[in-house]
Amino acid sequence: MKSRLWALATSLCLALGAAHPACAQASNPEKVLRYAFLGTETGFDPAQINDLYSAAVIAHILDAPYEYDYLARPAKMVPNLAAGQPEISPDFRTFTFRLRSGIYFSDDPAFGGKPRELTAKDFVYTFKRFYDPKHKSPKFSGLEEEKVVGASELRKKAEATGKFDYDTEIEGLRAIDRYTVQIKLGESRPRFMYWLADPATMGIVAREVVEKYGDAIMEHPVGTGPFVLKEWRRASQITLVRNPTFRDKRFDAEASDAGGAEILRQMKGRKLPILDKVVVSIIEEPQPRWLAFLNAEHDFLERLPQNFANYAIPNNKLAPNLVKRGIQMERTPLSDFTIFYMQMTNPIVGGYTPEKVALRRAIGLAVNSAEEVRLPRRGQAVVAQGFVMPNTTLYDPKYRSEMGTHDRARAVALLDMFGYVDKDGDGWRDMPDGSPLVLDYDTLSRADYRELDEILKKNLTAVGLKMNLRIGQWPEQLRNSRAGKLMLWSYGNSATTPDSGSVLEIGYSKSAGQQNHARFANPKFDVLYEKQAVMADGPERLAVINEAQRILFAYMPYKVKVHRIATDMWQPWVIGYKRHPFRRDFWQFIDLDPGKMPRNGASNG
Repeated sequence: MKSRLWALATSLCLALGAAHPACAQASNPEKVLRYAFLGTETGFDPAQINDLYSAAVIAHILDAPYEYDYLARPAKMVPNLAAGQPEISPDFRTFTFRLRSGIYFSDDPAFGGKPRELTAKDFVYTFKRFYDPKHKSPKFSGLEEEKVVGASELRKKAEATGKFDYDTEIEGLRAIDRYTVQIKLGESRPRFMYWLADPATMGIVAREVVEKYGDAIMEHPVGTGPFVLKEWRRASQITLVRNPTFRDKRFDAEASDAGGAEILRQMKGRKLPILDKVVVSIIEEPQPRWLAFLNAEHDFLERLPQNFANYAIPNNKLAPNLVKRGIQMERTPLSDFTIFYMQMTNPIVGGYTPEKVALRRAIGLAVNSAEEVRLPRRGQAVVAQGFVMPNTTLYDPKYRSEMGTHDRARAVALLDMFGYVDKDGDGWRDMPDGSPLVLDYDTLSRADYRELDEILKKNLTAVGLKMNLRIGQWPEQLRNSRAGKLMLWSYGNSATTPDSGSVLEIGYSKSAGQQNHARFANPKFDVLYEKQAVMADGPERLAVINEAQRILFAYMPYKVKVHRIATDMWQPWVIGYKRHPFRRDFWQFIDLDPGKMPRNGASNG
């Protein structure tokens, strides 16, 4: 009888392939990590993307000169492609670093069958691509603020001629020799180094690859990182495999807590990456993503869906049935906020006249973020008081502001005072001139969004404001937002560095249509934003940041709602996971223990 059952199980595995860990173990000895992204990727070219999920993939394929220590808290930058720490001038205007020799790009037809070593010229080329107007890079405005000497002039010439000259050397960006890079800035930039530790931005690419694939470069990332892209089914599945030419990189880190110390004990000295393959599905709906993890179809669950928090982590502790199965968890405050904007060029909610400001401030006061935390988010967030994110250098958990205030009476008083009253008797407030007042709010159809939208709509209805939900798709909404076509739109913003002030770019007029989705413009705010950018961290810089925040509070182009708390979970056979506040590339540090995987095709519970 047992032999017949084993034969049946074997035939099922052959039929299903590697769809289930048990079958994978029987028919495929590879170590394969399976999990799901919560949202859709857009592509894999650093110069063209700015979404979290595309960035996560790029960060595992491309390498930046520096990286964050995987286990050190607070975050600590360490050399990656660089041979050591950079030389930084006392005025923070000149940065010089040397790349290590003997690092090669992964094999690609663009290299004509020959090994291709990474050099300083590759970094210079990678950096220049953000200035090429044809890419319309969403990161250009941020880099432009760094004032790399000669870069703006090179871009202006390209705008005039229609062609960007990559061969023109500029003073601010030079390959001094084969491996040494020097960057000169037009003013002091104490935090410029953070750019050099983000592989989704400064992940170095080769010119031959970009020129070979042209407009299809989003589909052909080629780097020096631990993985290579094997297969991509857009908005469905992304498969990466171990880079066979990856250098000899060994696990090492500084453990700052007991969990990190245990990971270091298990992993120190091991050659990276350990996994053979990573298969990422795109599952936007919370329920199927949660069920895939419960059924052991996925090894890892990034950010437990808030809909299931009461079941999975009652009182923020792992449920007994999950403990019995050996499932592990980590609950971490994210370096982020959720936000919705009111488009400043929109004829209904935009503008700077007193009645327009009053409308936006009333909307902000009507929104009950504490109710959102309590109900749809099930306690998996905290009310945001401003734009400075947790885990960044100047974040103050005791800071309080109007951004975190819910006051329905004040909202009603503002609307009444400035003439937003029901003039036609239909039960909804109208514009002061009697025209309809309808707030078009673009959103997604996901279950978790529906719960959040229900609270928002209820809050606005309570003060007589009519909200119209417009259901769409994320990539299209992002494009329309940058084009200024949306009235109200909600999204999440995550920090990629420990810098507390860079997030204020969302109000900087020169970033309109890029990071500044609301297209807010205020000369005093711009001055403050530029001032804090050149200051060293400390109380004086924080005072400037807070003054800039108060301008955003007063005009309310954005309503910041919450800072989220992530609960990540993983199966008992997963080793080495720890969420980092800024780095995205954790796959290279993960191992799987086949001995702990279920052998009977069923979960452990």
